[in-house]
Amino acid sequence: MAEIVNLRRARKDKARRQRESEADANRRRFGRTKAEKAADKDAQERATRDLDGKKIDRD
Repeated sequence: MAEIVNLRRARKDKARRQRESEADANRRRFGRTKAEKAADKDAQERATRDLDGKKIDRD
């Protein structure tokens, strides 16, 4: 026999899981130290410089 599901409760549970996963992502993104942020920024700038240096100009 199939299990009876309260749709209202299922929607609320789904919304709660979504909010929790979003909060977890925000904690990872914004809950970092200044040194970690600087290291990530430096790595991003280095990667951008490397790619720009390897670009072929077509005139």
